[in-house]
Amino acid sequence: MARGYQHDFSDKGTAMFDEKGRERKARTMVAVLQDYFEDSLTNFTVLNVGGSAGIIDDYLSRHFKSVVSIDIDEKAVSHAKNNFSNENLKFEIGDAMNLQYIDETFDVVIATQIYEHVPDAQTMIKEIHRVLKPGGACYFAAGNRLMWNEPHYNLPLLSVVPRPMANLYLRLSGKGNYYYEKHLSYWGLKKLTRSFTIHDYTKALIDNPAKFGVEYMIRPESAKARVASVLARYFMWMVPGYIWILGKNESS
Repeated sequence: MARGYQHDFSDKGTAMFDEKGRERKARTMVAVLQDYFEDSLTNFTVLNVGGSAGIIDDYLSRHFKSVVSIDIDEKAVSHAKNNFSNENLKFEIGDAMNLQYIDETFDVVIATQIYEHVPDAQTMIKEIHRVLKPGGACYFAAGNRLMWNEPHYNLPLLSVVPRPMANLYLRLSGKGNYYYEKHLSYWGLKKLTRSFTIHDYTKALIDNPAKFGVEYMIRPESAKARVASVLARYFMWMVPGYIWILGKNESS
Protein backbone atom coordinates (compact mmCIF):
# COMPACT_ATOMS: atom_id res chain seq x y z
CA MET A 1 0.00 0.00 0.00
CA ALA A 2 1.40 3.39 -1.04
CA ARG A 3 2.05 5.95 1.70
CA GLY A 4 -0.11 8.96 0.86
CA TYR A 5 -0.78 11.90 3.17
CA GLN A 6 -2.43 11.83 6.60
CA HIS A 7 -4.92 14.60 5.89
CA ASP A 8 -7.01 14.23 9.05
CA PHE A 9 -4.43 13.25 11.65
CA SER A 10 -6.05 15.43 14.33
CA ASP A 11 -9.15 13.20 14.15
CA LYS A 12 -7.12 10.30 15.58
CA GLY A 13 -7.04 11.68 19.12
CA THR A 14 -7.14 14.67 21.43
CA ALA A 15 -3.38 15.27 21.85
CA MET A 16 -3.31 18.04 19.24
CA PHE A 17 -5.94 19.93 21.27
CA ASP A 18 -4.40 19.31 24.70
CA GLU A 19 -3.51 22.86 25.73
CA LYS A 20 -1.43 21.90 28.76
CA GLY A 21 0.55 19.22 26.94
CA ARG A 22 1.20 21.32 23.85
CA GLU A 23 2.31 24.35 25.86
CA ARG A 24 4.76 22.14 27.75
CA LYS A 25 6.32 21.14 24.44
CA ALA A 26 6.43 24.77 23.33
CA ARG A 27 8.21 25.86 26.51
CA THR A 28 10.87 23.23 25.88
CA MET A 29 11.31 24.43 22.31
CA VAL A 30 11.88 27.99 23.49
CA ALA A 31 14.29 26.90 26.24
CA VAL A 32 16.37 24.75 23.89
CA LEU A 33 16.50 27.39 21.16
CA GLN A 34 17.47 30.10 23.65
CA ASP A 35 20.28 27.88 24.89
CA TYR A 36 21.44 27.14 21.36
CA PHE A 37 21.44 30.71 20.07
CA GLU A 38 22.59 32.17 23.41
CA ASP A 39 20.48 35.20 22.64
CA SER A 40 16.96 36.59 22.65
CA LEU A 41 14.65 35.01 20.09
CA THR A 42 12.56 38.13 19.50
CA ASN A 43 14.16 38.96 16.14
CA PHE A 44 13.80 35.45 14.69
CA THR A 45 11.21 34.28 12.18
CA VAL A 46 9.77 30.77 12.59
CA LEU A 47 8.12 28.17 10.38
CA ASN A 48 6.37 25.34 12.22
CA VAL A 49 5.97 22.34 9.92
CA GLY A 50 3.00 20.29 11.09
CA GLY A 51 1.67 22.90 13.51
CA SER A 52 -1.78 21.26 13.67
CA ALA A 53 -4.27 23.00 15.98
CA GLY A 54 -2.09 26.02 16.76
CA ILE A 55 -1.52 25.79 20.51
CA ILE A 56 2.25 25.55 20.19
CA ASP A 57 2.31 28.35 17.63
CA ASP A 58 0.33 30.67 19.88
CA TYR A 59 2.95 30.18 22.59
CA LEU A 60 5.86 30.60 20.18
CA SER A 61 4.41 33.85 18.85
CA ARG A 62 5.01 35.42 22.27
CA HIS A 63 8.74 34.74 21.99
CA PHE A 64 9.58 35.19 18.30
CA LYS A 65 9.27 38.02 15.78
CA SER A 66 6.83 36.05 13.64
CA VAL A 67 5.48 32.52 13.34
CA VAL A 68 4.04 30.76 10.29
CA SER A 69 2.39 27.42 10.98
CA ILE A 70 1.52 24.96 8.22
CA ASP A 71 -0.31 21.65 8.12
CA ILE A 72 -2.20 19.58 5.54
CA ASP A 73 -4.91 18.86 8.13
CA GLU A 74 -7.59 21.39 7.14
CA LYS A 75 -9.70 20.80 10.26
CA ALA A 76 -6.75 21.47 12.54
CA VAL A 77 -5.74 24.61 10.64
CA SER A 78 -9.33 25.87 10.75
CA HIS A 79 -9.38 25.33 14.51
CA ALA A 80 -6.13 27.27 14.85
CA LYS A 81 -7.42 30.20 12.79
CA ASN A 82 -10.62 30.35 14.84
CA ASN A 83 -8.86 30.31 18.20
CA PHE A 84 -5.59 32.23 17.81
CA SER A 85 -5.19 35.60 16.15
CA ASN A 86 -1.93 37.24 17.19
CA GLU A 87 -0.69 39.82 14.69
CA ASN A 88 2.62 38.02 14.21
CA LEU A 89 1.01 34.59 13.75
CA LYS A 90 -0.21 33.04 10.51
CA PHE A 91 -1.80 29.64 9.82
CA GLU A 92 -1.74 28.08 6.36
CA ILE A 93 -2.59 24.83 4.61
CA GLY A 94 0.79 23.58 3.49
CA ASP A 95 2.74 20.53 2.34
CA ALA A 96 5.92 19.71 4.28
CA MET A 97 7.43 18.21 1.13
CA ASN A 98 6.69 21.25 -1.04
CA LEU A 99 7.09 24.40 1.05
CA GLN A 100 5.72 27.48 -0.70
CA TYR A 101 8.45 29.85 0.44
CA ILE A 102 11.53 31.19 -1.28
CA ASP A 103 14.99 30.00 -0.32
CA GLU A 104 16.46 31.20 2.97
CA THR A 105 13.24 32.68 4.38
CA PHE A 106 13.24 31.58 8.03
CA ASP A 107 15.65 31.75 10.96
CA VAL A 108 14.08 28.74 12.68
CA VAL A 109 12.04 25.76 11.50
CA ILE A 110 10.16 23.55 13.96
CA ALA A 111 9.78 19.89 12.97
CA THR A 112 8.59 18.01 16.03
CA GLN A 113 7.38 14.41 15.77
CA ILE A 114 6.55 14.96 12.11
CA TYR A 115 9.04 13.00 10.00
CA GLU A 116 7.22 9.69 10.44
CA HIS A 117 3.95 11.21 9.20
CA VAL A 118 5.04 12.35 5.73
CA PRO A 119 5.26 10.18 2.60
CA ASP A 120 8.95 11.02 2.10
CA ALA A 121 10.93 12.30 5.09
CA GLN A 122 14.04 12.98 3.00
CA THR A 123 12.14 15.36 0.73
CA MET A 124 10.79 17.18 3.79
CA ILE A 125 14.28 17.57 5.26
CA LYS A 126 15.59 18.95 1.96
CA GLU A 127 12.78 21.51 1.93
CA ILE A 128 13.50 22.53 5.52
CA HIS A 129 17.17 23.01 4.64
CA ARG A 130 16.20 25.09 1.61
CA VAL A 131 13.95 27.58 3.43
CA LEU A 132 16.30 28.05 6.40
CA LYS A 133 18.66 31.01 6.35
CA PRO A 134 22.38 30.24 6.58
CA GLY A 135 23.18 30.03 10.28
CA GLY A 136 19.56 29.14 11.01
CA ALA A 137 18.38 26.08 12.90
CA CYS A 138 15.72 23.40 12.86
CA TYR A 139 14.30 22.19 16.18
CA PHE A 140 13.94 18.48 15.42
CA ALA A 141 12.12 16.20 17.85
CA ALA A 142 12.06 12.61 16.65
CA GLY A 143 10.98 9.20 17.85
CA ASN A 144 13.30 6.21 17.59
CA ARG A 145 12.11 3.13 15.72
CA LEU A 146 13.76 1.03 18.44
CA MET A 147 11.31 2.07 21.14
CA TRP A 148 9.47 -0.24 23.48
CA ASN A 149 6.04 1.35 23.13
CA GLU A 150 4.73 2.95 19.94
CA PRO A 151 2.97 6.14 21.16
CA HIS A 152 0.47 6.61 18.34
CA TYR A 153 -1.27 3.31 19.09
CA ASN A 154 0.11 2.46 22.53
CA LEU A 155 1.28 -0.94 21.32
CA PRO A 156 4.59 -2.51 22.42
CA LEU A 157 7.20 -2.99 19.68
CA LEU A 158 4.84 -1.94 16.87
CA SER A 159 7.50 0.24 15.24
CA VAL A 160 10.17 -2.48 15.57
CA VAL A 161 8.55 -5.42 13.78
CA PRO A 162 8.55 -5.70 9.95
CA ARG A 163 5.84 -3.70 8.18
CA PRO A 164 3.58 -6.64 7.16
CA MET A 165 3.66 -7.92 10.73
CA ALA A 166 2.95 -4.42 12.06
CA ASN A 167 -0.13 -4.15 9.83
CA LEU A 168 -1.40 -7.51 11.10
CA TYR A 169 -0.59 -6.55 14.70
CA LEU A 170 -2.59 -3.35 14.31
CA ARG A 171 -5.59 -5.18 12.85
CA LEU A 172 -5.54 -7.81 15.59
CA SER A 173 -5.41 -5.06 18.22
CA GLY A 174 -8.53 -3.45 16.76
CA LYS A 175 -6.74 -0.09 16.53
CA GLY A 176 -6.46 0.17 12.76
CA ASN A 177 -5.87 -1.61 9.48
CA TYR A 178 -2.60 -0.16 8.22
CA TYR A 179 0.43 1.06 10.14
CA TYR A 180 1.24 4.32 8.38
CA GLU A 181 3.94 5.86 10.56
CA LYS A 182 7.49 5.13 9.43
CA HIS A 183 10.03 5.56 12.21
CA LEU A 184 13.78 5.46 11.75
CA SER A 185 16.49 4.19 14.06
CA TYR A 186 19.09 6.49 15.62
CA TRP A 187 21.42 5.78 12.71
CA GLY A 188 18.62 6.28 10.20
CA LEU A 189 17.83 9.68 11.70
CA LYS A 190 21.50 10.66 11.53
CA LYS A 191 21.53 9.73 7.85
CA LEU A 192 18.25 11.58 7.23
CA THR A 193 19.65 14.83 8.65
CA ARG A 194 23.21 14.56 7.33
CA SER A 195 22.93 17.85 5.39
CA PHE A 196 22.86 19.65 8.77
CA THR A 197 25.22 19.90 11.70
CA ILE A 198 23.53 17.94 14.51
CA HIS A 199 23.57 19.41 18.02
CA ASP A 200 22.10 16.67 20.21
CA TYR A 201 20.24 18.11 23.22
CA THR A 202 18.78 14.78 24.35
CA LYS A 203 21.21 14.13 27.19
CA ALA A 204 21.11 17.77 28.29
CA LEU A 205 17.34 17.54 28.74
CA ILE A 206 17.67 14.28 30.67
CA ASP A 207 20.39 15.63 32.96
CA ASN A 208 18.81 19.05 33.52
CA PRO A 209 15.05 18.68 33.15
CA ALA A 210 14.26 21.85 35.10
CA LYS A 211 16.30 24.04 32.75
CA PHE A 212 14.45 22.76 29.71
CA GLY A 213 11.00 22.34 31.24
CA VAL A 214 10.70 18.56 31.05
CA GLU A 215 10.26 17.72 34.74
CA TYR A 216 6.82 16.34 33.88
CA MET A 217 8.59 13.63 31.85
CA ILE A 218 11.74 13.09 33.90
CA ARG A 219 11.63 13.83 37.63
CA PRO A 220 15.07 14.99 38.77
CA GLU A 221 17.04 12.39 40.76
CA SER A 222 14.42 9.71 40.10
CA ALA A 223 15.29 6.15 39.10
CA LYS A 224 13.92 6.88 35.64
CA ALA A 225 16.23 9.89 35.32
CA ARG A 226 19.26 7.85 36.34
CA VAL A 227 18.50 5.05 33.89
CA ALA A 228 17.81 7.54 31.10
CA SER A 229 21.10 9.32 31.78
CA VAL A 230 23.05 6.06 31.51
CA LEU A 231 21.28 5.16 28.27
CA ALA A 232 21.94 8.60 26.79
CA ARG A 233 25.60 8.43 27.76
CA TYR A 234 26.47 4.92 26.66
CA PHE A 235 23.58 3.61 24.52
CA MET A 236 22.11 6.63 22.72
CA TRP A 237 20.74 4.32 20.02
CA MET A 238 18.36 2.85 22.65
CA VAL A 239 16.84 6.15 23.80
CA PRO A 240 13.19 6.23 22.62
CA GLY A 241 13.25 9.81 21.36
CA TYR A 242 15.61 12.66 20.57
CA ILE A 243 15.75 16.44 20.66
CA TRP A 244 18.22 17.78 18.12
CA ILE A 245 19.05 21.21 16.84
CA LEU A 246 19.93 20.91 13.17
CA GLY A 247 22.21 23.77 12.27
CA LYS A 248 22.48 25.07 8.71
CA ASN A 249 26.01 26.18 7.97
CA GLU A 250 26.64 29.83 7.14
CA SER A 251 28.09 28.76 3.79
CA SER A 252 25.15 26.52 2.83
